[in-house]
Amino acid sequence: MATVHYPAIIERAGQGYSVFFPDLPGCTSAGGTIQDAALGAEEALSGHLAVSAEEGDAIPAPSDLDTIEHDPEVDEVARLLVRGERPGRAVRVQVSIDEGLLARIDRIAKNRSGFLAEAARAKLAAMA
Repeated sequence: MATVHYPAIIERAGQGYSVFFPDLPGCTSAGGTIQDAALGAEEALSGHLAVSAEEGDAIPAPSDLDTIEHDPEVDEVARLLVRGERPGRAVRVQVSIDEGLLARIDRIAKNRSGFLAEAARAKLAAMA
C-alpha cells in the first residue's frame, strides 16, 4: 500500500458540515462540527479506496490542492489533505498457521487471504 493525500473540501450543510473529495465522486463524510466532519473524512476515504480496489475500479491520482478551483455554489469552510492508503497489487506469501485456527477460518470465510488481510488491517488500525 502506498500512502496518498487526497484533497477534500468541507462545506456548510444545514446544521452541520459535509466533506467531499473532488477527485473521488461519491466519497463523502459529514459531521456536526468541522472537526467531526474532518475526522470522518479519513474513514470515508479509506473505505472508498478499499471498495474501489475490490471492485477493480480505477483509482485516480490525487490532485494538487492548489489547482482545485473554487465553486461559487459551494459554501466552503475549509480545504484539507486527507491521508489514505492506496491499495497495491497482491503479493503471494507463505505463512505458517496452526491447523485448528486455519480450519476455524475456513468455516467462516469464503476467502482465506481476504480474511487474514482484513484481520491484519483491523489490528493495525487498533494499534494506531
